[in-house]
Amino acid sequence: MIKPPALQKGDRVAIIAPAGRPEEDKLIEGKRVLEDMGLDVVFGRHVFDEDDDLVAIDKKRLADLHESFLDPTIHGVFCANGGYGTARIAPMIDYKMINRNPKIFWGYSDITYLLNAIQKFSDLVTFHGPMIGSDLNDEQRTAETVSSFLPLFLGDSFTYDSSNSPLNTLVNGTVEGRLVGGNLTLLTNGLGTPYQVNSDGAILLIEDVEEPAFKINLMLTHLEQAGVFGKVKGVVVGNFQVEPNENAKIKKVVKDFFKCVSFPVVENFYIGHCQPNYGVPLGVNAKLTTFPPRLVIDSGVIKN
Repeated sequence: MIKPPALQKGDRVAIIAPAGRPEEDKLIEGKRVLEDMGLDVVFGRHVFDEDDDLVAIDKKRLADLHESFLDPTIHGVFCANGGYGTARIAPMIDYKMINRNPKIFWGYSDITYLLNAIQKFSDLVTFHGPMIGSDLNDEQRTAETVSSFLPLFLGDSFTYDSSNSPLNTLVNGTVEGRLVGGNLTLLTNGLGTPYQVNSDGAILLIEDVEEPAFKINLMLTHLEQAGVFGKVKGVVVGNFQVEPNENAKIKKVVKDFFKCVSFPVVENFYIGHCQPNYGVPLGVNAKLTTFPPRLVIDSGVIKN
C-alpha cells in the first residue's frame, strides 16, 4: 500500500465536492482553518456547481477529482462534505493515474465508496476524516477535530484510547491488521461490486448517521452473510449520531450482534458524524487491544 507524502507548510491542497454541493459560507469557514495550518487552499472548478442532469454533474465531479490528482502543485485532496452519488463515479475513475500521483485523499460518509475504491485499485492509503465544509465550519468544529489533521504534517502514528473518548470493550482480545472500513451504509452498498471493502485480515471500522437500530441490525447481518465478518481480525465501532433513545437501541443491537464473535470489538470511538471527529488513515497497519481498550494506528503518510 502506497503512503502519500506528508504535508508541509506552504503546500497547495484542493477541496472538491464529489458527493454534493457544499454550503458556500461553511466551506469558506473551513477553508480558513486549513489556511491557518499554513496550507495554500484552492477549490475544484466545479465545487459549487449544481445540475439536475446526473450525467453532467458526475462528469464535473470526476473532472475535479482527476484534475486535483494530475496537478503536480497539489499535495492533498480534501472533500467538502458528504451527500450521495459517489458510487456513480467510481467506475469512471482513472485509478492508474492516481497510483502514479499519490497524494492525500481525505473524507468520510458517502466518500467511503471512493476511499475503498482508491485503496483497492490505486493501492493508495486513504483517510477517513472530518470534511472541510461540514466539520470545520465555525459552528461545528472542535479543537480535537482540527488536531487530527496534524499527523498529515508530522508523519506520526496515532493512538486512540480512553483519553479521547470513554471506550467500551464488547469482546476482549489483541490483534493487528490493516484498518479498513467507513460508513456502514456505504460498506453494505458496496457488497457484490468491484468496490467491496477488502476485510481479509483487517480491523474493520464502522460508523453511520441517523439510521434506526433495525437498519443497523439489517446492515450488520448483510455484512455477516456476505462473509465480511468471517475474515476480519477485529472491529472498531464509531459514532452513529442518533437521538439518545435510538442510540440505546443501537448499542443493544451492536452488543448482541458481536457477543459471540472470536475477535475483539471496541465501541464508542468518536470517528464519524460527530464532534470531535477524529481522522484516521485507512489501509495502514493498526493494533487493537482491550487491556486497556486502545487503537494504535501507523502513520498514513511518508515524512519528507
